[in-house]
Amino acid sequence: MQTSPFDILVVGGGINGAGIARDAVGRGLSVMLVEQDDLAAHTSSWSTKLIHGGLRYLEYYEFRLVREALLERERLLAMAPHIIRPLRFVLPHDVSVRPAWLVRLGLFFYDHLAPRKRLPGCERLDLATDRRGAPLKPITKVGFEYSDCAVDDSRLVVLNALDAQARGAVIEVGTRLEGARREGDLWVATLTDATGATREVRARILVNAAGPWVADVLNHRLGLNTAKGVRLVKGSHIVVPRLYDGDHAYILQNHDKRIVFAIPYQDDLTLIGTTDVPYEGAPQDVSISDDEVDYLITSINGWFQREISRDDIVWDYSGVRPLFDDGSINASAVTRDYVFDIDAPEGGAPLLSVFGGKLTTYRKLAEHVMRDLAPYIPGLKPGWTDQGTLPGGDIPDGDVERYIDALAKAKPFLGRARTARLVHTYGTRVHTLLGTAASVEDMGRDFGAGLTALELTYLKTVEWARTARDVLWRRTKLGLKLPPEAAAEIDAFLQGH
Repeated sequence: MQTSPFDILVVGGGINGAGIARDAVGRGLSVMLVEQDDLAAHTSSWSTKLIHGGLRYLEYYEFRLVREALLERERLLAMAPHIIRPLRFVLPHDVSVRPAWLVRLGLFFYDHLAPRKRLPGCERLDLATDRRGAPLKPITKVGFEYSDCAVDDSRLVVLNALDAQARGAVIEVGTRLEGARREGDLWVATLTDATGATREVRARILVNAAGPWVADVLNHRLGLNTAKGVRLVKGSHIVVPRLYDGDHAYILQNHDKRIVFAIPYQDDLTLIGTTDVPYEGAPQDVSISDDEVDYLITSINGWFQREISRDDIVWDYSGVRPLFDDGSINASAVTRDYVFDIDAPEGGAPLLSVFGGKLTTYRKLAEHVMRDLAPYIPGLKPGWTDQGTLPGGDIPDGDVERYIDALAKAKPFLGRARTARLVHTYGTRVHTLLGTAASVEDMGRDFGAGLTALELTYLKTVEWARTARDVLWRRTKLGLKLPPEAAAEIDAFLQGH
């Protein structure tokens, strides 16, 4: 294991922190990442689970951000085809919200701001005759369809951490930065691990990628102040039994000019969200409000023939987005772009803090972090993360279905459904997980929904999973399939392993 002083100490195990650690270590730097909870424990696992350009950001003239996101959309699809999949979005047009010419103009820009190699462009739909209009109320005949991608957000974080570790980074979860001080050209950081043990590590550069806690790290753990601020915006989602047939999603316009997505999820469910609500509480205490539930239900029932109620909700979740405070009054209008703050006194160790950002542009954000740190790192190697794949993503020709078919044939004891889940979760690394297993018995105890002792052992020893929650809601989404009492049995297995 690399020991301090590290070249870079990254604070925060969300998508930005993991992406920065991966980029930096791949340039030959020594890197340590610390996360006080679990990888993707907060904002990065509570997204709408999309890799998208951000169609609605065009209304706020965020052209650079949208172009960057559109370019990244195609790159990430090629890098991790097992956890990222193309998705078509149906947009029924409501003339009372936006004129048709404005929607067409937005979609034109969406198709042409960046080159497309894998995803088809937009098309106009007659919702009165097209099958994609069948689930909708006859509010409008005019609709449009365009392309974006769905993603397993928390696994995207884990894959970046795995690749960073494979290249030499030290990744520690359950490790909190208590404080740090400058001693000459080094940072001396005090860390507390999950056992309560405290130690000090040294680093030449400190990167504050703590997400909703970025200001807390600056003001309380480092004792610094900055003029730049974080605007906390809560986004909440509900999940209900599948609302409609088909593998497409819907993007629904509302009279407050916000949009709500309805997205196919986990085979037999529909994911609905998101809200944009200002939030002032502790990030770890965030939860969906009654008003948000009512808002999402009203939006769905205003468009779909099959109406839903609170009784249909099988899961809900909320996350806090740490957006850069640009002074916007409307929470939906707050920029999703990212901003960096560099504190580098002459002769002192540099500190870079990350404000804002979005899941889709994490790789580019990390690249820009390294660009801005280059003056403090003599001989920094060039960027490299725009090439190759993430762990498990090296599926021949990116053909995930063909890969599933081949594995199901080679290991028939798995069954087609379990094979598909494992491949969509682990990609080619499923062979590492399975090892020499040649029968169901070789995989050990089944805790339900095909989650076996073999998989749990892999998640604990390879992917930093420590609790049932880590497994059921971040490494997998089997919390939607298993009864609540299974969590205690999984916790006991992980603790006794």
